[in-house]
Amino acid sequence: MERVAVGTAVPWRDAGIFGPGFQFSVEGYAKADGEEDPRARFRTVSPGFFAALGVPIIAGRDFTDADRNDTEPVVIVSQSVAQRMFPTQEALNRHFLWTDPVMEFIEVSTGPRRVIGVAADVDDENIVPGPAMTIYHPVEQEIGGGRLFVHARTDPYALVPPITEIIRELAPDQPVERAATLEDVRTEVLAPDRLNALVFGGFAAVALTIAVVGVAGVLAFSVSARTREFGIRLAIGSEPRHLLTRVLGEGALIAGAGIASGVAGGLVLAGVASGYIADIRIPGALPMAGAAAILVAAAILASMVPAARASSVDVIKALRSE
Repeated sequence: MERVAVGTAVPWRDAGIFGPGFQFSVEGYAKADGEEDPRARFRTVSPGFFAALGVPIIAGRDFTDADRNDTEPVVIVSQSVAQRMFPTQEALNRHFLWTDPVMEFIEVSTGPRRVIGVAADVDDENIVPGPAMTIYHPVEQEIGGGRLFVHARTDPYALVPPITEIIRELAPDQPVERAATLEDVRTEVLAPDRLNALVFGGFAAVALTIAVVGVAGVLAFSVSARTREFGIRLAIGSEPRHLLTRVLGEGALIAGAGIASGVAGGLVLAGVASGYIADIRIPGALPMAGAAAILVAAAILASMVPAARASSVDVIKALRSE
């Protein structure tokens, strides 16, 4: 066991523990007309929390045991807060204050607090990390805590029984539950998304198979119906490879038309569904281009057998066919 710290929330598992965050302001910040105070996540941590989680302190210092309830109120802000509120100035030693009216109900002081450090962003609510506006308080100065973080070199689960025993000795009524590594927490949170991805991936595979069979069937029928045309083309000097390229091109054209109509229909349906279902996200250009490339490639592969059949047609039999 190398480091031990206490924090407010288990990353990802306790997402949304304080809702969308609380409004705040800083010394010298001037809002635009009609602009609301920005919001940030409220977190309470003990000294050593950032080292335990491997989060670098970019500027200033970490909390220490001297940051107690009877000393100067201090905070550490995330890098996103410093960049937004102090884009051209030093964040250290400036003063921060909560302005959200909810704070008086949860008994958090709205008085000024000195910024003593800037930590790298930790998006503890989203598996795919993004900018995180977060304010950290020392555990001795505000409410919070309750989550024990242990950084260990050995098997972390082997430490659960002795740590539980120590906690029981200090506080017999303190519950100890759901001990897990952050990697296991991440897997736990991702499990529903992975199941959804597996199910929808299966449906997508079935749809792709149907599309490939459909393209192959249409082209096979087209080739059989145009046997005489192909025979005439070969008889007047057309190269078999030209017929092969022509049929493959028709397959790609069918796929292209299907993709275009599918994208247009999907965008329209997504617009309609967004009026009834919240948080509908349309894939970006890169995933859509990748999916289109896969469909075109599948259509070309499906066209290979009909194309090969067209290019190898017997001229005499083709000319005699009705």
